[in-house]
Amino acid sequence: MTTRPDPVLNYTFAREHGVILLAMGDPARLGVKDGVRAHSILEARRALGVPVAIEALEAQAFERCLAETYAVDGMGAEEIADEFDGENSLYSLLEGIPKAADLLEVDDEAPIIRLINGLISEAVKVKASDIHVEPFESRLSVRLRIDGVLQEIASLSGRVAPLLVSRIKVMARLDIAEKRIPQDGRLSLTIGGKALDVRVSTLPSQHGERVVMRLLDKSQGHFHLDQLGMEPSTLVAYRQALSEPNGIVLVTGPTGSGKTTTLYSGLTKLNDKTRNILTVEDPIEYALEGIGQTQVNSKVGMTFAAGLRAILRQDPDVVMVGEIRDAETAQIAVQASLTGHLVLSTVHTNNAVGAITRLRDMGVEPFLLASTVKAIIAQRLVRRLCGACKEAHESTEAECKILNIPHARAATLYRASGCTVCKNTGYAGRIGIYELVLVKDDIRAMIHNDASEQDIARAAFQNTETLMQSGLRHVIGGTTSIEEVLRVCRQDGGEHGGV
Repeated sequence: MTTRPDPVLNYTFAREHGVILLAMGDPARLGVKDGVRAHSILEARRALGVPVAIEALEAQAFERCLAETYAVDGMGAEEIADEFDGENSLYSLLEGIPKAADLLEVDDEAPIIRLINGLISEAVKVKASDIHVEPFESRLSVRLRIDGVLQEIASLSGRVAPLLVSRIKVMARLDIAEKRIPQDGRLSLTIGGKALDVRVSTLPSQHGERVVMRLLDKSQGHFHLDQLGMEPSTLVAYRQALSEPNGIVLVTGPTGSGKTTTLYSGLTKLNDKTRNILTVEDPIEYALEGIGQTQVNSKVGMTFAAGLRAILRQDPDVVMVGEIRDAETAQIAVQASLTGHLVLSTVHTNNAVGAITRLRDMGVEPFLLASTVKAIIAQRLVRRLCGACKEAHESTEAECKILNIPHARAATLYRASGCTVCKNTGYAGRIGIYELVLVKDDIRAMIHNDASEQDIARAAFQNTETLMQSGLRHVIGGTTSIEEVLRVCRQDGGEHGGV
């Protein structure tokens, strides 16, 4: 079997001329696409300096070879940090990139490779979770999601978009010829000795393909309950729920609120080698040593429900389902908990008690919910105020009303300002805020009797914090601002209560 050669012919030449090097030798094997010109073959022979043997490839086979040959491990991108260590490295790179017309005419793809490497390096440096590449009619916008908020870092000519998107697709081993349907892929990089997984998603739009790259730092794949930032009483309740021999533990919240981290931390605590722990996820974000993780693949019928049904035949003690999103998965999860399994999962609701209503709407009987659900956690991530520039001020009358304190007892609060340390955002890093409902006898009876969400919430939060109260406690502590808590927490009437 011939090993894949180093890509002597550059990517741009191979793609545009339909000629790819399959194997170096004497003669060298060239794969050529249908309709290739003789001039292109002669130019490839001149570049290689040896005679060539021609092998005709169909369009699909050619695109597959192109993606394999020029994928990330073949283009020297594993170590990309050293070139971009300067304070304003990405911005210097953007200034140094040729104008659009020149960029499209270059003989190799070096400027595009450098741009992608620079974007990824900058994203890692500022601890961004996602890179958004968004083409519009006359420009290409590049944004980073930093601490949960998108920030535009570059606006390029729209003519650069096809080159940038094609190169990213090649790195992620996607079909660069297919621009009409969404695609998903992954790539692995090493940046300054740090292993990084990048999930790539493409989506056709009016002016070209949008790309979102989610960055997953493998070195952060160590999950501990003590590092979640929960209040001691909430942490004790979560540990208590995890110690149950069976039942369902749910984590709720919007995308990007840290649900996976909370679940993985729980699994890590349970992973003491005496239990068989299995998961079904979409996607598997981090590999957990000693835990069996299964990837959802709906194209071949491997849904959450099918995966959950299958792993229940694998003699599990603990089961984690990435998300309960349909009635079938909900019913199987309930049955699994009734037959002696501890089931951990997520549900998309705005608050903890809302998960009960959501599961009812999926058709789960109230008496089954009452006997299986052990605990529900709702969570959000709020941005921390930058310690270098946060400004103190006395709480206003409106802020006192939100905090539920008399205006005469005005407190010292802090607001975001902005400096070079936090890149003028006023915030640096994030902290979790939580509400947790333990389903004890009184709550269990209310669920069994089909009580309203409002009545259950009123009983559940008599002695524990709601999300809003958890956030406002951090406001009074000077960790975050009241504006940030209001941004991420839905404020219902009477929800915030006293702090």
